[in-house]
Amino acid sequence: MSIEELREIQEKERKARAGKRCRVAVCSAASCQSSGGDVTRKAMDAAVTEASLGDDVEVFGTGCLGLCHAGPLLQVSDDAGTHLYHHVDEAGARRIVNEHVAKGTPAGDLLATGVGAFFEKQRPIVLEGSGRIDPERVESCVAAGAYESLYKAITEMTPADVIHEITVSGLRGRGGGGYPTGLKWSTVFKAKGQRKFVVCNADEGDPGAFMDRSVLEGDPHRVLEGMAIAAYAVGAEQGYIYVRGEYPLAIERLKKAIKQAERLEFLGTRILDTGFNFRVDLRIGAGAFVCGEETALIASVEGRRGTPRPRPPYPAVMGLWDEPTLINNVETYANVSAIVHHGGAWYASIGTEKSKGTKVFALAGKIERTGLIEVPMGLTLREIIFDIGGGIPDGHAFKAAQTGGPSGGCIPAEHLDLAVDYESLGSVGSIMGSGGLIVMDETSCMVDVAKFFMEFCRHESCGKCVPCRAGTVQMHRILEKITRGTGTSRDLEMLEQLCGLLKETSLCGLGQTAPNPVVSTLRYFRDEYLAHIEERRCPAGVCPVGTAEAAEVQA
Repeated sequence: MSIEELREIQEKERKARAGKRCRVAVCSAASCQSSGGDVTRKAMDAAVTEASLGDDVEVFGTGCLGLCHAGPLLQVSDDAGTHLYHHVDEAGARRIVNEHVAKGTPAGDLLATGVGAFFEKQRPIVLEGSGRIDPERVESCVAAGAYESLYKAITEMTPADVIHEITVSGLRGRGGGGYPTGLKWSTVFKAKGQRKFVVCNADEGDPGAFMDRSVLEGDPHRVLEGMAIAAYAVGAEQGYIYVRGEYPLAIERLKKAIKQAERLEFLGTRILDTGFNFRVDLRIGAGAFVCGEETALIASVEGRRGTPRPRPPYPAVMGLWDEPTLINNVETYANVSAIVHHGGAWYASIGTEKSKGTKVFALAGKIERTGLIEVPMGLTLREIIFDIGGGIPDGHAFKAAQTGGPSGGCIPAEHLDLAVDYESLGSVGSIMGSGGLIVMDETSCMVDVAKFFMEFCRHESCGKCVPCRAGTVQMHRILEKITRGTGTSRDLEMLEQLCGLLKETSLCGLGQTAPNPVVSTLRYFRDEYLAHIEERRCPAGVCPVGTAEAAEVQA
């Protein structure tokens, strides 16, 4: 495909939109589908047809609209502005068509009111296509600018130029470690090998996390374009997306997007009428959390058991089939096209001095507005939880926020004004992680929370190294004793020793970070541990300590 043909697609799609009086975007993400979004979409289509409005109205599915707790969601855009509707069932869809779409009078009681603060402090870059594009139609994405950055990169820039812009942007890996993306790309670019690979890590496994899934469902072409630009920059012609098998909708849309991109020559051979070639294939993971670690992921892609290996050598030098391999996660690639389009300096102007750009978070737990958000780095925890998330429901008080999933820590109320960036989170014993943010109130027991995450790590350990294989089991056993009221001060000492042992001696990041929830809860909520051990009671009333069940265990 030539640039002229690309422009023709854009012009045709934009003219078709201009001829419509109203655009209706129905959330087609898994979150809304689970609450009846498919029924809402069918009802909307039927109502538009029955009212003979098809020539004036465009109804399309779109990515996550953010307010996941209020689905099914529906957005109507016309000359009067944009209106967001929540909890839209079949009857509601028909009302919206008859009142708003047909007559221009919003159906007031169905509008998502009082949620201005939810969007006010957000800065969509990765999620900018939400409500604007249909992820299942490449033409819709092209009309919004998809693949223009790829064309710019391969026709106006050298690979070194692309890497320079990524470096200037300050983009850091959004998969959890926060490694400088430009430095990683530069390492792969310089590495020697017969061939090179680009891999997208979509093995999102943190409890409560759904950021990457939402991006893949809502804008798969943005990720494919980012991978293609990365491949051009480092000299690769083959890419793989390693995605969890538990994400059927994301997989379905990725498959469709790849076929569409190949048909229009955005992927494959002679991309955009140039000499650049790049192919992308999917690899479906079986849900092992450890395969989120780079070397375990590589083993799984190669068809071997997904277990990590010691580093160095790093994948950038010796990865897939012992060749240089670039591995970034979904959100990292989803930032690339915007950086190439606007320039690295533009992206670096967002965020903090050392943590540039935006971050996508999945808000979950004891919070009024659970959902998907994208905010500039440096926004405070208080702003995210209380301004965007609406605070704690049912009049309860905030107790802690868990960031970074099983590898992160629990941040107490005393740090609510902490800036959410890599350095600040690290200073209080947590990490950014991939972007899960779980909120807890005073009804949560922090010992029980630590036990939950340790149980997860115990179950997900690949078993290759003894510290992780045996240490997570022992730590979980001690936490189980404490929550049942049979723990002792000696158990607490052993728990702290095991935290240090796992951190220092485990082979990969799973074991090295597994103690983080325990370390952080011991640091900030030690009194709860002591209450379980010394007073035989659970302050939150969650654990069986002091109950008849616990007495039977002790007997």
